[in-house]
Amino acid sequence: MADSGSTDLRQGEVAVDPAQPHDATVQFIGTIRTPYTTRDLCPRQGNLDGPDCRLELRPEWAQALKGITKFEYLDVLYWLHMSRRDLVLQSPRGDGETIGTFALRSPVRPNPIGVSRVRLIRQDGSNLIVKGLDCLDQTPLIDIKPDLCVFTPQAPHKNADGA
Repeated sequence: MADSGSTDLRQGEVAVDPAQPHDATVQFIGTIRTPYTTRDLCPRQGNLDGPDCRLELRPEWAQALKGITKFEYLDVLYWLHMSRRDLVLQSPRGDGETIGTFALRSPVRPNPIGVSRVRLIRQDGSNLIVKGLDCLDQTPLIDIKPDLCVFTPQAPHKNADGA
Protein backbone atom coordinates (compact mmCIF):
# COMPACT_ATOMS: atom_id res chain seq x y z
CA MET A 1 0.00 0.00 0.00
CA ALA A 2 1.28 3.48 -0.82
CA ASP A 3 2.31 5.79 1.99
CA SER A 4 -0.28 8.60 2.03
CA GLY A 5 2.07 10.65 4.20
CA SER A 6 4.65 10.71 1.45
CA THR A 7 6.26 14.06 0.71
CA ASP A 8 6.91 13.41 -2.97
CA LEU A 9 4.44 16.03 -4.20
CA ARG A 10 4.90 17.78 -7.51
CA GLN A 11 4.72 21.56 -7.67
CA GLY A 12 1.15 22.70 -7.00
CA GLU A 13 -0.16 19.35 -5.75
CA VAL A 14 -2.18 19.24 -2.53
CA ALA A 15 -2.62 16.26 -0.24
CA VAL A 16 -5.11 15.78 2.60
CA ASP A 17 -5.17 13.49 5.59
CA PRO A 18 -7.72 10.94 4.35
CA ALA A 19 -10.45 9.76 6.67
CA GLN A 20 -10.17 6.23 7.92
CA PRO A 21 -12.39 3.78 6.00
CA HIS A 22 -15.48 2.96 8.00
CA ASP A 23 -18.41 2.44 5.69
CA ALA A 24 -17.64 -0.21 3.09
CA THR A 25 -15.79 -3.39 2.37
CA VAL A 26 -14.74 -4.79 -0.97
CA GLN A 27 -14.29 -8.48 -1.63
CA PHE A 28 -11.64 -9.23 -4.23
CA ILE A 29 -12.88 -11.89 -6.63
CA GLY A 30 -9.50 -12.64 -8.14
CA THR A 31 -6.21 -11.30 -9.42
CA ILE A 32 -5.25 -9.58 -12.66
CA ARG A 33 -2.11 -10.73 -14.46
CA THR A 34 -0.48 -8.23 -16.83
CA PRO A 35 3.02 -7.78 -18.26
CA TYR A 36 3.34 -4.50 -16.32
CA THR A 37 5.56 -5.08 -13.28
CA THR A 38 6.29 -1.43 -12.43
CA ARG A 39 4.36 1.83 -12.76
CA ASP A 40 6.90 3.07 -15.31
CA LEU A 41 6.09 0.11 -17.60
CA CYS A 42 2.32 0.50 -17.19
CA PRO A 43 0.48 2.55 -19.86
CA ARG A 44 -1.68 5.49 -18.81
CA GLN A 45 -4.65 4.08 -20.72
CA GLY A 46 -5.39 0.55 -21.83
CA ASN A 47 -5.26 -0.35 -25.52
CA LEU A 48 -7.78 -2.81 -26.97
CA ASP A 49 -4.99 -4.06 -29.24
CA GLY A 50 -2.50 -4.27 -26.36
CA PRO A 51 -0.99 -7.40 -24.83
CA ASP A 52 -3.03 -10.32 -23.56
CA CYS A 53 -3.85 -10.03 -19.87
CA ARG A 54 -5.51 -12.59 -17.62
CA LEU A 55 -8.31 -12.19 -15.11
CA GLU A 56 -7.83 -15.05 -12.66
CA LEU A 57 -11.00 -15.60 -10.67
CA ARG A 58 -11.00 -17.34 -7.33
CA PRO A 59 -12.50 -20.83 -7.70
CA GLU A 60 -15.70 -19.99 -5.82
CA TRP A 61 -16.53 -17.35 -8.47
CA ALA A 62 -15.90 -19.51 -11.55
CA GLN A 63 -19.62 -20.27 -12.07
CA ALA A 64 -20.30 -16.51 -12.18
CA LEU A 65 -18.66 -16.48 -15.63
CA LYS A 66 -21.50 -18.49 -17.19
CA GLY A 67 -22.69 -16.56 -20.28
CA ILE A 68 -19.78 -14.09 -20.29
CA THR A 69 -18.53 -15.22 -23.71
CA LYS A 70 -21.65 -13.70 -25.35
CA PHE A 71 -19.97 -10.32 -24.91
CA GLU A 72 -17.10 -8.97 -26.97
CA TYR A 73 -16.33 -6.18 -24.47
CA LEU A 74 -16.36 -6.14 -20.69
CA ASP A 75 -15.92 -3.50 -18.01
CA VAL A 76 -13.35 -4.59 -15.44
CA LEU A 77 -13.13 -2.94 -12.02
CA TYR A 78 -9.98 -3.34 -9.97
CA TRP A 79 -8.27 -2.03 -6.83
CA LEU A 80 -5.22 0.11 -7.55
CA HIS A 81 -3.41 -1.25 -4.51
CA MET A 82 -0.11 0.57 -5.10
CA SER A 83 -1.65 4.05 -5.37
CA ARG A 84 -1.58 6.80 -2.80
CA ARG A 85 -5.01 8.01 -1.69
CA ASP A 86 -4.52 11.51 -0.38
CA LEU A 87 -4.20 13.95 -3.30
CA VAL A 88 -7.05 16.38 -4.00
CA LEU A 89 -5.07 18.41 -6.58
CA GLN A 90 -2.65 16.75 -8.96
CA SER A 91 -0.11 17.95 -11.49
CA PRO A 92 -0.13 15.16 -14.08
CA ARG A 93 2.42 16.85 -16.32
CA GLY A 94 4.65 17.78 -13.37
CA ASP A 95 4.63 21.42 -14.53
CA GLY A 96 2.82 22.83 -11.48
CA GLU A 97 -0.52 23.22 -13.27
CA THR A 98 -3.01 21.36 -11.11
CA ILE A 99 -6.26 19.57 -11.79
CA GLY A 100 -8.74 18.15 -9.30
CA THR A 101 -8.50 14.43 -8.70
CA PHE A 102 -12.10 13.84 -9.80
CA ALA A 103 -11.37 15.49 -13.17
CA LEU A 104 -8.63 12.93 -13.89
CA ARG A 105 -8.44 9.20 -14.54
CA SER A 106 -5.33 9.05 -12.36
CA PRO A 107 -4.89 5.99 -10.13
CA VAL A 108 -4.33 8.40 -7.23
CA ARG A 109 -7.78 8.85 -5.65
CA PRO A 110 -9.52 8.46 -2.30
CA ASN A 111 -10.88 5.07 -3.37
CA PRO A 112 -8.37 3.76 -5.90
CA ILE A 113 -10.84 1.88 -8.08
CA GLY A 114 -9.75 1.45 -11.66
CA VAL A 115 -12.08 0.65 -14.53
CA SER A 116 -11.17 -0.44 -18.04
CA ARG A 117 -13.19 -1.44 -21.05
CA VAL A 118 -11.50 -4.59 -22.31
CA ARG A 119 -11.92 -6.90 -25.28
CA LEU A 120 -12.64 -10.49 -24.31
CA ILE A 121 -10.35 -12.85 -26.22
CA ARG A 122 -11.41 -16.14 -24.62
CA GLN A 123 -12.43 -17.94 -21.47
CA ASP A 124 -10.09 -20.57 -20.08
CA GLY A 125 -11.87 -22.22 -17.15
CA SER A 126 -12.02 -19.66 -14.35
CA ASN A 127 -9.72 -17.29 -16.25
CA LEU A 128 -10.54 -14.69 -18.88
CA ILE A 129 -7.96 -13.59 -21.44
CA VAL A 130 -8.54 -9.92 -22.31
CA LYS A 131 -6.87 -6.96 -24.02
CA GLY A 132 -7.04 -3.35 -22.87
CA LEU A 133 -5.88 -3.27 -19.25
CA ASP A 134 -3.69 -0.56 -17.77
CA CYS A 135 -2.86 -1.92 -14.32
CA LEU A 136 0.06 -3.58 -12.61
CA ASP A 137 0.55 -7.33 -12.50
CA GLN A 138 -1.18 -8.91 -9.48
CA THR A 139 -3.74 -6.11 -9.15
CA PRO A 140 -6.76 -7.24 -7.08
CA LEU A 141 -9.89 -7.79 -9.20
CA ILE A 142 -13.13 -6.26 -7.88
CA ASP A 143 -15.75 -7.01 -10.52
CA ILE A 144 -16.51 -7.81 -14.17
CA LYS A 145 -19.55 -6.47 -15.99
CA PRO A 146 -20.81 -6.90 -19.55
CA ASP A 147 -20.50 -3.91 -21.86
CA LEU A 148 -23.29 -1.52 -20.86
CA CYS A 149 -23.99 -0.52 -24.47
CA VAL A 150 -24.92 -4.04 -25.56
CA PHE A 151 -26.25 -5.48 -22.31
CA THR A 152 -29.98 -6.23 -22.21
CA PRO A 153 -31.43 -6.59 -18.71
CA GLN A 154 -32.32 -10.19 -17.95
CA ALA A 155 -35.09 -9.25 -15.50
CA PRO A 156 -38.67 -8.40 -16.54
CA HIS A 157 -39.41 -4.78 -17.52
CA LYS A 158 -40.59 -2.47 -14.74
CA ASN A 159 -42.19 0.98 -14.98
CA ALA A 160 -39.07 2.77 -13.73
CA ASP A 161 -37.09 1.45 -16.72
CA GLY A 162 -38.90 3.87 -19.03
CA ALA A 163 -38.41 6.93 -16.82
